[in-house]
Amino acid sequence: MGQITRDSLMTLEAYAKARPALRAQTIEHKKNRRVQLGDNVALMFEDELTLRYQIQEMLRVEKTFLEEGIQDELNAYTPLVPDGNNWKATMLIEYPDVDERRVMLARLKGVEDKVYVQVAGHARVYAIADEDMERENEEKTSSVHFVRFDLQSGMAASLKAGAALAMGVDHPAYTAHMDAVPEATRTSLLKDLTI
Repeated sequence: MGQITRDSLMTLEAYAKARPALRAQTIEHKKNRRVQLGDNVALMFEDELTLRYQIQEMLRVEKTFLEEGIQDELNAYTPLVPDGNNWKATMLIEYPDVDERRVMLARLKGVEDKVYVQVAGHARVYAIADEDMERENEEKTSSVHFVRFDLQSGMAASLKAGAALAMGVDHPAYTAHMDAVPEATRTSLLKDLTI
């Protein structure tokens, strides 16, 4: 897996020149890494490319060039890079209407723990959510969560042999299931695995 280190980041000046091409590359790459589960939950599977772009964008927007600020961004985003035996994703709960969103975020407490992936022939693997900080309180869940799916022995081999990859959510207030993610998404996610 690619490593994002201080030395591997571009300077603000170099990034400004490369940004249009990198932005286009990242947008195209993300098309095969987003999985929509029903109308209101999406998983954006992160990898070295998506997170490198995010770090560079944050440094650009914040005009950060001091070492401490750069290290803060690295500390925030590099834990989201998959390590070869898991997938990591940003989970988005999307309700365009503000009032409906408020009601649903209250009803969806705990939903981040009810998201799963399933390799055909294997048990479901439920997300480990928000390891960096709690994003839920007594009243509601957050609209953004960071989740990790640790794959068990044999799952990567099954995927490499062509097994389907299903995903879903089985929360009492929200259920969605996809029997097989599109092949382009499955292929992209398979590249994250080294086991």
